[in-house]
Amino acid sequence: MPNYYSSRLKREKSLSRRRQIIVTIFALLIIGGAISGYLGYRMIYKPNVWLNGQPSAAFNIKSGATWEDVKKMLYANGTIVHRESFERLAKIMKYPDHIKSGHYILKEGMNNKQIITKLRAKQQDPVRLVFNNIRIKEELAGHIAEQLETDSVSLLKLLNDNKYVEKFGFTTDNVISMFIPNTYEVYWDITAEKFMERMHKEYKAFWNEKRKSRLTEIRLTELQAITLASIVEKETNQNDEKRDVAGVYMNRLRDGWLLQADPTLVYALGDFSIKRVLNVYKTIDSPYNTYKYIGLPPGPICLPSISSIDAVLNYRQHEYMYFCAREDFSGYHNFAVTMDQHLMNAAKYQQALNQKGIMK
Repeated sequence: MPNYYSSRLKREKSLSRRRQIIVTIFALLIIGGAISGYLGYRMIYKPNVWLNGQPSAAFNIKSGATWEDVKKMLYANGTIVHRESFERLAKIMKYPDHIKSGHYILKEGMNNKQIITKLRAKQQDPVRLVFNNIRIKEELAGHIAEQLETDSVSLLKLLNDNKYVEKFGFTTDNVISMFIPNTYEVYWDITAEKFMERMHKEYKAFWNEKRKSRLTEIRLTELQAITLASIVEKETNQNDEKRDVAGVYMNRLRDGWLLQADPTLVYALGDFSIKRVLNVYKTIDSPYNTYKYIGLPPGPICLPSISSIDAVLNYRQHEYMYFCAREDFSGYHNFAVTMDQHLMNAAKYQQALNQKGIMK
């Protein structure tokens, strides 16, 4: 009997130890699973973007960028809080092998999965492209390159390629007409070719039926209207008198007069610091010299604003043939019907220039 009870006791103790071991293992598995779940949650879903109080921040990933380039950019200002978890998930999602260029906006509190999914899927955010107050192609190309990835050399090469711009209906003299100053949403890494195509699409959309109808009524082509609008743009920055200025030039075109537009001389000379047009400037031999050649110059002298284009399309009908800047330097002009009236206005303005010591 004693041996029986002793054996039974041993078996019960053995079973108890096994149960304890099983319970312990099970508990460890639960704890390990909880820890793994927490770590997994932290790696995937825990907020991991810090922007120092800002709601969002933009980052540009260049074409050909590497995983190291991306990390350097994101880590530069402490944007990614937990770098180890970010890199671990990035490798799991194979992002280092699928770097995509583009402009990306990250928001405060985004988690690793949101960040990596956005970057890997090239869910880039468009940039707001703005250009205005542009005179020449080089300036346009440079201004665009400041806002997009495309370089100014590539864009300028296209603008100076006669065969290329011809497919859009332009020449290298007037291709700048295709760019209507406005705010456009485009992708930052758009190529120079795609950008040109986009601008041509916007140009066609700008010339809607209403504007085309006005062209027919005033007997100008799209390019002529833009060229004239560019002169109006540089003659006055007062929107409420642009229609009057346009009316003067339309009267001169109608009567076959020389336009005698000072801004075209400044453009021909290429010196945009000129504040006073001297008689010697009027002798320059250039197709842009409207003191020498009748009609419009071969292309615009700047990118005219939409307000200037519409001012030409809806120019004010009047009898004025002359205008001269006011002597108060307000930006407005005195208009005249006769040469005598104009000479009186011009004399007052010349005197004002002399008093201010503006000689050129």
